[in-house]
Amino acid sequence: MAAAACVPVRVCHQEIVRFDLEIKAAVQDIRDCPGPLSALTELNAAVKEKFRHLRGRIQELEQMAKEQDKESEKQALLREVENHKKQMLSNQAAWRKANLACKIAIDNAEKDQLLQGRDSLRQRKTTKESLAESASNITESLMGISRMMSQQVQQSEETVQTLANSSRTILEANEEFKSMSGTIQLGRKLITKYNRRELTDKLLIFLALALFLATVLYILKKRLFPFL
Repeated sequence: MAAAACVPVRVCHQEIVRFDLEIKAAVQDIRDCPGPLSALTELNAAVKEKFRHLRGRIQELEQMAKEQDKESEKQALLREVENHKKQMLSNQAAWRKANLACKIAIDNAEKDQLLQGRDSLRQRKTTKESLAESASNITESLMGISRMMSQQVQQSEETVQTLANSSRTILEANEEFKSMSGTIQLGRKLITKYNRRELTDKLLIFLALALFLATVLYILKKRLFPFL
């Protein structure tokens, strides 16, 4: 039975050690907590939950120790249980001290804030005129910025109008270019047609000239050489 219980005993011991370390870290967080009290309350709730788990694991280990067959193993586990209980009590004492120190620090911080608030109130009363003058200067600056922005808006509107006019001019030029392109294409077709007509006329003139020369040669032949 001791061999069978070895694994859960080891696991239980590891969890006890883990919760112990987590509690120590949480107690340190409480000691370093700058506030407010709501944050301290949340940390304490987490520590209470870890103590609950730790206490449960120690009770489980104690029950396992009582169930051991060998007296030596039983006594060894019970000694571990006592050590864990002492360590838990030490952690609880450290937890209470950390809470006390944290609450004192938070109270002192709140007192300092109250004192600073009073000093700030006195400063606000003494610098009221200065703030009014600053507000007046800021108002004048804002008015100047507003006027500058109005001028910028007007310039932007003029720029947009100029761009619109330029776009219109470009569109008109594009339309004229399209019209001229059509005219150029028509002229190119007419020139090609005239070139073809000229070639045809030259060919007809050449044929007529050849026919004329052939006729002249035939007549000369008949008159000069009738016997041929």
